[in-house]
Amino acid sequence: MDGVKGKDDGAKGKVDGAKGNEDCAKGKEDVEKEMCCLNPIDRMREVQLGAHTLKSHGLTVTRTHMHDWLILMLLAVIEVTLHVIHPFYRFVGKDMTTDLKYPMKSNTVPVWAVPMYAVLLPIAIFLVFYFRRRDVYDLHHSILGLLFSVLITGVLTDAIKNAVGRPRPDFFWRCFPDGKDLYDQWGNVICHGKENVIKEGHKSFPSGHTSWSFAGLGFLSLYLSGKIKAFDRRGHVAKLCIFFLPLLVASLVGISRVDDYRHHWQDVFAGGLLGLTVATFCYLQFFPSPYHTEGWGPHAYFRMLEELRGNTQPDNAVNSLSVQAMEVEVVNQQAERSSNARGSSEEHDSSPTLDEMESGRR
Repeated sequence: MDGVKGKDDGAKGKVDGAKGNEDCAKGKEDVEKEMCCLNPIDRMREVQLGAHTLKSHGLTVTRTHMHDWLILMLLAVIEVTLHVIHPFYRFVGKDMTTDLKYPMKSNTVPVWAVPMYAVLLPIAIFLVFYFRRRDVYDLHHSILGLLFSVLITGVLTDAIKNAVGRPRPDFFWRCFPDGKDLYDQWGNVICHGKENVIKEGHKSFPSGHTSWSFAGLGFLSLYLSGKIKAFDRRGHVAKLCIFFLPLLVASLVGISRVDDYRHHWQDVFAGGLLGLTVATFCYLQFFPSPYHTEGWGPHAYFRMLEELRGNTQPDNAVNSLSVQAMEVEVVNQQAERSSNARGSSEEHDSSPTLDEMESGRR
């Protein structure tokens, strides 16, 4: 009977050991669940779902870039001033007017339409993406970058216009509305047309319509290429059509300036190159390259995620140490239970042998 009792105690010890293993596994599972709750990836997903909106962080982001907005207003003042300043009146001889006798035509693209498609249209598209992603960083930086692109291009364009003073292709009819040309003793023209018309006649290089178009629509093209991941190397050529569409519109605006005899082709080429270059620099100031894997979001957004990840790493390190301590404690408890069960089994197994030896002596 004592032998049977010892075997039962041994089996009970094994059951206790198995139960300890189950408790250990359950404890590890609970700890893993707790660690998942503290995972920074989950917290970053929360940010991606619209944790930073105009209402919650709009004012903070604007204050952070207060100096940029002040510089933007300064650029606007400079742009207005450049429109008031008279351009350089370049020498125009009689033999030079041969290439400047193109007829005066109305603008195919009115002046008031340029800010409509080069500024307001891109902002409307930025708002569409904002209502979809609820990312105030993307909205703020896209608008700020666009305005910088347009105003820097405008200042450079008008400054060069005033400095160069190249006559427009229709300069002859601006200078001599009645067709009767008059020259001074050095052979330079003596204009008798309207002053403001003559003033605009000396602003041919570079094309303002073209530079503004490429500055605004070029920025929009880069923005869209990043959002739709046009250069993700998956071979979706349809995405390139979206990328080239704003550039096509800007190119057609430039061609219209030549067709209207308002600019020479060199003026349009230089204006387009200037606008697209400035747009690229301004875009890269706020967004990664469209070729980059993170080209779909602004630099500030990913910088914010890095800061969030850095703040959660110390907490995760403490939790990891706590988990390790719990695992060690559970393993020690399991080992102690196993040793107690083993000792109890050996004690009961040895008791029948002692009884037999005592009975033999008797």
